Amino acid sequence: MTTRSSPRGQQQQPDGAVRQSQIVTTFGPGSMLDLLNDAVLVGGLDFWCYDKSLAIPHIDEPRLRDAIVERFRQLGRELSHEYPFRGPPAGNDREPTRFAGIQVLEYPQWFVCQNPSCRALMRKDGLELKKHYYWHACSRAASAECVPVRFVLACPRGHADEFPWIAFAHEFQQRPRCASPSLTFEEGATGDFNEIRVHCACGGSGRMVDLIGDGLTLHCRGERPWLGPQGKEECQEDAKLLVRTASNSYFPQVVSALSIPDPSGELRERVRAVWDVLKSATKENLPIFRQIEKVRLALEGLGDAEVLRTIEALANDRPVTQGPIRTAEYQQLTTSEPELPGDLPPLGAKFFARTAKPRGGLPAGVAKLVVVPKLREVVAQIGFTRLEPVTPDVQGEYDLGVKNAALGLTTNWLPASEIYGEGVFLELDERIVRDWEDRDSVIERGRALCAGYDAWASDEAPPFPGVRFYLLHSLAHLLMSAISLECGYAASSIRERIYCGPSSRDPTPMAAILLSTGTSGTEGTLGGLVDQGRQILEHLQHAFDLGRLCSNDPVCATHSPEKDHAERFLEGAACHGCLFVAECSCERFNRYLDRALVVPALGHPADLAFFEVRP
Repeated sequence: MTTRSSPRGQQQQPDGAVRQSQIVTTFGPGSMLDLLNDAVLVGGLDFWCYDKSLAIPHIDEPRLRDAIVERFRQLGRELSHEYPFRGPPAGNDREPTRFAGIQVLEYPQWFVCQNPSCRALMRKDGLELKKHYYWHACSRAASAECVPVRFVLACPRGHADEFPWIAFAHEFQQRPRCASPSLTFEEGATGDFNEIRVHCACGGSGRMVDLIGDGLTLHCRGERPWLGPQGKEECQEDAKLLVRTASNSYFPQVVSALSIPDPSGELRERVRAVWDVLKSATKENLPIFRQIEKVRLALEGLGDAEVLRTIEALANDRPVTQGPIRTAEYQQLTTSEPELPGDLPPLGAKFFARTAKPRGGLPAGVAKLVVVPKLREVVAQIGFTRLEPVTPDVQGEYDLGVKNAALGLTTNWLPASEIYGEGVFLELDERIVRDWEDRDSVIERGRALCAGYDAWASDEAPPFPGVRFYLLHSLAHLLMSAISLECGYAASSIRERIYCGPSSRDPTPMAAILLSTGTSGTEGTLGGLVDQGRQILEHLQHAFDLGRLCSNDPVCATHSPEKDHAERFLEGAACHGCLFVAECSCERFNRYLDRALVVPALGHPADLAFFEVRP
């Protein structure tokens, strides 16, 4: 997928390229990106250009639309019925066109001269553009290349703004602004943040370190430059200094769903096929409409009650069936048919799962193994934040009351991507999980983890996920590490999906994990992961060995989330030496982890672990 910036003369070549799957997450609308010659802000959905000679890459997943439509409605907009999701536009590097790709904005627009004896800080309109670079005329005889300044302003709601450099060197320092500001940006010999100062020729000067902590407070102006000139909105948040390439500059909010068989989907499509007739149907006139030939054929075998429920749901743009995304997936996976010799997925199938009997059987505590040779996951981005990520609930969905940044102003669709691959589903024994949750040691550990969560959580955070989630998440990480050494896939190409439904607050108790291939198009269809799933006992034994002792023990094992000066409030016994994996593999940024809940660890009672002995 190619990107292009605002036109410079008649430039035709794209300014850079990004993989299509990344544009839905890491480098989505509103993200700040360093290209080869530019620092840019990725444009919103209104600035996505699709080649008119090619079909628009529409992506269909009704269950995912049903889960998102209420959030879209909360923003005062409607989500398209027919085409709610689109893949990013594909570019052609060999024959690039200005009408296919994503427009990006040069951002920030303040640059620093790289001449050590100059270090001028100027807007780009005061510089000369030559050969894709901006140059500053330091003197009549010499000029030097300039680079974008590395600081901008941002607020948690996603707004981004240029830092007020002139005001910082004058008004912020209680000095009147001079008639002709001339700024220099000094970083010191090491570039340390404490040494960065901004000077003006008039004598005004400010230290960047004064903006940290309880320093200067800046009000957010509600700027949304990725949405164009009309993007500005009111904002009551305080703006904070942000390094444009920092990891907290962009937190995409994504929701995903597996393409599982959906009985309600067929019902919805059958009613929609004759919607021109049925949109005005009532209990009284539906029998009359059934006498029409095309309606009779479409509704054959369906009762009046379910047809009327579907008509009402479609008319009000509500889901035909209620229930969280992951609960439906869990029910589908746990009711999969037994695997038979020679059992192959149908041609073109998007989902195919079978309950398997692994070699060596299943250990105590594990109820079921399901192999999934065919798997399709649709991932859609609904918004983003900066500075602080928004935490989804245990179903992977976001609270409708949480404010986020919009991806577009006038579009009625969302960016999405498809991932095809395979997976292994492991369900724990619900009865044993409940008995484990009732142990005194587990209750006490849960209290400590909850105290750490409360110290971290904001007012908009969902409830504490519970020790069951920590158990499942930690087990998933240990298994990913164990399996990746044998299955032939890179560790970063295996992804987790947690199915957690505590029996105390969920009508469908769940305790399961799905490990799947996470790279579309290359790794994901070779069958290696499914084959390793049939050897799950060996991998559980290996995971037990990996988790029992960490190279950072006893420091790692005895870490307390409620008494942590490093502010690691969301981890128990977890670190880079034992549980952390690549962030593209983890749903929760390597948080909510504690291996002491899975296997025995130093300094903890043996009955705290779900697997007290080696499987």
